[in-house]
This record gives sequence, structure tokens and C-alpha cells, in this order.
Amino acid sequence: MSAPFDSVFLGDIVTATSVLPRGYIGVRGEIIAAIGQGEPPPATRVFDHTGKLILPGLVDGHMHTSSSMGWAGIEGATRSAAAGGVTTCVDMPYDVPKAVTDSGILMDKIGWVERTSHVDVALYGTIRKAGGVEAIAELAASGISAFKLSTYEYDAVRFPRIDHPTMVAAFGEIAKTGLPVSVHNEDQELVERLTADARAAGRTDAIMHCRTRPPLAETMADLEIFEIGLETGAHVHIAHSSLARGFDIAEAFRAMGGQATGEACIQYLCMTEDDIVRLGGRGKCNPPFRTAAEVERMWDRLLADKIAYVSTDHAPWPADRKASPDIFANSAGLPGLQSFAPLMFTLLDERGLSPTLMATYCAERSAKLHGLYPRKGAIRVGSECDLLVLERADYTFDETTLQDRPELRWSPYQGRRMRARVAATVLRGTTIWDGDSVLATPGSGRFVRRQSI
Repeated sequence: MSAPFDSVFLGDIVTATSVLPRGYIGVRGEIIAAIGQGEPPPATRVFDHTGKLILPGLVDGHMHTSSSMGWAGIEGATRSAAAGGVTTCVDMPYDVPKAVTDSGILMDKIGWVERTSHVDVALYGTIRKAGGVEAIAELAASGISAFKLSTYEYDAVRFPRIDHPTMVAAFGEIAKTGLPVSVHNEDQELVERLTADARAAGRTDAIMHCRTRPPLAETMADLEIFEIGLETGAHVHIAHSSLARGFDIAEAFRAMGGQATGEACIQYLCMTEDDIVRLGGRGKCNPPFRTAAEVERMWDRLLADKIAYVSTDHAPWPADRKASPDIFANSAGLPGLQSFAPLMFTLLDERGLSPTLMATYCAERSAKLHGLYPRKGAIRVGSECDLLVLERADYTFDETTLQDRPELRWSPYQGRRMRARVAATVLRGTTIWDGDSVLATPGSGRFVRRQSI
């Protein structure tokens, strides 16, 4: 007689609402079929993680696989995701050599995901700097999870600034699709003038990255995008708020009837201006790190449930692109996928907070905003069996253990004390990381279409 379950996972189950000690998860095929406590049911295979925490596989709602080397970067980034307990990545569209601005480019990228990814991947789409609004409906119909636009230009083709008239038109078309539009929120004119002034004064040291991208540069952009959202009916989402005020502004626009949300990246819950002085180019990201007082305000907004979700903004640049003493010459972005789970658990544990907040803000909420829930982001009957197994431990994070390409094996969290390690990662019922090695192979991951509006 065949066993009722293909596999059973044992451990302390962490959901968005509770912790179930001595729990079990019964799986048939790729799907969770039972959740309970106590004596587990029979199964063909039993994965005993007794004494460890079993959370939903993390859903990183904001990361960049292909900014430095193009779609070839998907393979290494998703290896790191597998080792970090991230079972679904939502990848940004600003790729080398071309952004995902139409369904043809999207189909090419989906092919790379299906051939090379180690975890499941949802995808953002974007528009060209000019004349790209007509591609919005087709991109949405092709299964992207969200759109991404920017108020700041890094590259006129790959990562352009969208001017106000085009943004109004784009938001109007995106509103018709029901998809959210995430926006990189920095005011270009203010940043460019402050940067030029700093260079003219000979100030290219690390702290000037923070000084030339002050809080005002963010909040000006926040007000602009939410006002356009209110006018057009679009769901506008701050891609990364380093400021508590960003979430307050979003709340104010919701009170006016707008669809306004924002995410926090994990670095803004722990890194400060002192860290960029210490790290130099390796601490450069946009927006920049803020003050220690601002970090506390960010935690206040998280605990007040004003933050949509927490992401990494994983953007791995080769180490030589982060080594200049001139802070403005360094590429902006941090690797964060493999450190996401241990760091988030550590930050919560240091504050005496429950790991249920991790299941909420790093899995369920991001899956919901991107239309992937309940297929992804939850431990519940009927969901795909994507799991993160955490083992409590006291150790120092070591960047040499990163699973990406050798030139990308550096971390701003090098040497940080951690309180948990990823003991296993499970994708659709299959263990893809065993605590030491990535067991997934390129192509284990799938493209995940948006399921719901």
C-alpha cells in the first residue's frame, strides 16, 4: 500500500501568524497537502528538521540578476538565492544590454530563467525612455508581476529617467492592467547638482554619497509619483524607502483614496552612515544608508505595519567595480540574497521579535503584492512546498561562502555576527540546499506568472 504522502518535513513551523512547535508538513508532488503537530503521518520520505525553524521560502520582491553581466547573471544569483532560503526572486527589468520593454524581450529572458535558474523567478517589465507606453498591455498579458519606472537616470537605454508627461501616460495605461508600478525614487536635478558641487569642492570621500542624496531627494520623488498615481488610479509602490517618512507619505495618499505602498530593503533596517565610511564603495547603494536614528524610525514603521514588505535590492557588482577611493566612481548596489534569511532573523531576534514577522514581510506580503500568493509565500494547504529551514547558531558571516561567481563573492555584511544559518532550502518539495551545497541544477527554477491582481 502506498504511503499517503510523498514526503513529510518535521520541525517548528513558522507562519505569518504563529509558531507550531513539533510540527509537520505533508507533501504530495509539489504541493502542501497537510499541516499539523504531534505524531507525523507516514510518508515515503521523512526530512527531520526537529529543533529547527521551518518558514515559507522567502520571496524577494526586488533584486537585479542582470545589471552587470546580462542574463548570464541569472545562474549565479539564483545559486545564492537557493543557499539563502530565497525560493522565489522577483527580478528587475534593467538588464544589460537592454531592458525588458516589450514581450519579445520578456520571452527571451523567460527562456534564460527556464534554462539557468536554480529557484523560481517572477519578472518586472518597464518602458523605453520614449515611445514605450504602447507595449504596457502586452507586457502585462505576458505574465509580468509588476512594472518598474524611475525618476532618476543611470543609463538612457538600460535604466532611464521617465519624464513627467510620459510617466502620467504610463501610469494611466498601467492602471488599466491592475498591476502595481514600482518606482526608483530619487530627484535627479537635486542629486546631480549636489554631486557636481561635491566634486568641485574635492569631496569624493564615502560620506559624500549620503550628503549628495539627502532625504529630500527621496521625499520629493515620493510626492511626485504618488500624486501621479492619485491622478491616474495606478497602484504606485516605492521601490525602496530608506526613510520612515516615505511610508508616512504613502499612508497619507492611501487616506486620500490612492493605492500607495512602499518597501524597505533590509540594509535600511541595520546599516548606517558609519557603515559607508567603514566600507567605502562596498557600502554604496541608492538610496544611501541613513543615520542610526533613521534606522530606529524604520523599525517603528515596520512594527506599525506601514511597510508593504522587506526586500534585498540584491545588485551584485564585481569587486573591482566597488574599490575606488572616489565614492562617485563606484557602482551602486549590494549583494544580499544569501545573507537575507540569516540577517533578517538576527535583526528580529536581537530586538526580541518573533520570526513570524519574517514570514510576513519577507514571504507572504511580497508574494501578495506581486500576485504570486497563495501559490508562493506561505505554508498552507494548497501552496507549493517552498520552505526555508533555519537553525539557530552563533557565527560570523563569511563572504567566501557565497555561491555566486568568484568575482561577486563579497558582502557588506562580512564579519557580522549572525544568530541563525540556512540549514535547508526546499523548492516545490525538493531540497535544493542542504546547508553545505546547492543541490539544484540550472533550470531547476521556473518562470512564475502573476496569478492574481
